[in-house]
Amino acid sequence: MYPVVRKGQSWLPSIFSDLFDDDFAVMPAKQFASPAVNIKETDKDFSIEIAAPGMTKDDFNVHIDNDEELVIALEKHNKKEEKTDKQYNYLRREFSYTSYHQSFSLPENIDLENITAEMLNGVLTIVLPKKVEVKQVPASRQIAIK
Repeated sequence: MYPVVRKGQSWLPSIFSDLFDDDFAVMPAKQFASPAVNIKETDKDFSIEIAAPGMTKDDFNVHIDNDEELVIALEKHNKKEEKTDKQYNYLRREFSYTSYHQSFSLPENIDLENITAEMLNGVLTIVLPKKVEVKQVPASRQIAIK
């Protein structure tokens, strides 16, 4: 027995709608999660912390671009291979690729020459020191007579 089909209507969508109505969420084909980022400020500097467990300092590229923006890029390739005794028959072969790229516009009071970065326990910490403001005494000034 076939379902009654009206002209211009397909019976397949209704079957799938009934089976997968609102009970099942459609999963995205690829899930991507950006690392968590904390930004802190003190009187002397800004600090950016990026959570990247399992990554190493070699996986990151941190630089200042031509627009004086801080660019943080992460790229990691993982490759696992298990082979049979025959040279080209793979029983299992897995690839994974992780990529992250983010730019931060820097305020003008950052000392670009003294920015530091450190990777420790899965957290990349970038310290952006503020420029030390030197108060200059004007060359000519009036001196009050007491």
